Amino acid sequence: MELKDIYTQLILEESRNTQNRRELAHCTHKEAGHNPSCGDEIVLQLEVEGDLIRDASFVGEGCAISQASASMMIDLIKGRSLREAGELVDRFLALIRKDIEPDDELEEMLGDAIALQNISNMPARVKCAVLAWHTLRIIIEKMEEGKKVE
Repeated sequence: MELKDIYTQLILEESRNTQNRRELAHCTHKEAGHNPSCGDEIVLQLEVEGDLIRDASFVGEGCAISQASASMMIDLIKGRSLREAGELVDRFLALIRKDIEPDDELEEMLGDAIALQNISNMPARVKCAVLAWHTLRIIIEKMEEGKKVE
């Protein structure tokens, strides 16, 4: 089995994962994200205490790529500070834009989300892969600006 096939299987499996697709019981911050080019929609929900993301989830509908990407991102940000989560967003988006090349450090940092690196070769699907990440960026920016996030 080729690496591309393994990544494809991982994306399909993660898109079906319901562990991170749920209403968050103690949501403190949420933001809707929408990809008008294909109709993907999510609502990202965070439980933040101080600077720590205690829990995260999402609800919504979309293609396998958007759903898998959201779930993978949530696995990465739970238990991290907002600053660390912001760094993950920056690195993931840089990878998708091909601003940086994957290496061992990046693969360790992004975990399974590294499987989405080849999405950058499919321009129509890039917005699907980055939807949740951009939505998280909006929450972090609003929190930094002291704006209410709902």
